[in-house]
Amino acid sequence: MKLCVFDFDSTLMDGETIDFLASEIGIKDKVATITSKAMAGKIDFFESLVQRVSFLKGLNVKKVDEICHCLPYTKGAKETIKELKQLGYKVVVFSGGFRNATDYAKNILGFDTSFSNILHSKNEILTGLVGGDMMFGFSKGDMLKRLQTLMNISKDDTIVVGDGANDLSMFKYSKIKIAFCAKDILKKEANIVINNKNLEEIIKELHVFK
Repeated sequence: MKLCVFDFDSTLMDGETIDFLASEIGIKDKVATITSKAMAGKIDFFESLVQRVSFLKGLNVKKVDEICHCLPYTKGAKETIKELKQLGYKVVVFSGGFRNATDYAKNILGFDTSFSNILHSKNEILTGLVGGDMMFGFSKGDMLKRLQTLMNISKDDTIVVGDGANDLSMFKYSKIKIAFCAKDILKKEANIVINNKNLEEIIKELHVFK
C-alpha cells in the first residue's frame, strides 16, 4: 500500500474556501490578504485561521454549504486522483479549510478520506469559532506521521502535494514532495515543482522522478 496526501485549497480546489465565504459578506480582500500572508509563512497559521473565521460570524450555514458545493476544482484533479488509485495509492486530503467543502468534494473527486476543520455554529448560524484536525502549522505533518503508523506505510511510499507554508510539515515525512503552483517557502523544500495549473502534471513528473 502507498499513500498520497493532497492539500485542498489552491491545490485540488482552485482558490481558498475561506476567501469564497468572505466574498459573500463583502470582506474578501480583507480575508484574502491574511490568507496570503499565512500561506507565505509570514504569520502564524493558527492565529490567522482564528482571525479569519471570526470575520464569518453571522453567516448562515445553509449559505456556507451552498458556496462550498460550488467551488471550482483545479484542472485534472479528478483524473489525477483516479490514476493514483489505479497505481495503488490511498489518496487522502489534509485541509486547513473546512469539512463543508472537503466532505462534499470527496464524492466528486474520488479521494478516500479527508481531515479538515469545522466551522462552529448555533441555530444554523456561524459563531465565528473554529476547531478540528488541521488547526496548526504542524498539524499536517503530525497527522501524516500518525496515518503512516496506522497504515504501516513508509516515508518512501508517501507522496505529498501542497502549495503553502502549512504544507511544509508534511514534507519531512515524505520521499516525494510536490509544490503545486506554490509559494516560494514551499518550493524551496520540494523535490518536484509544478508551475502549470494542471494536476495531471503530477503523473508525468512521477514517471520522470522514478
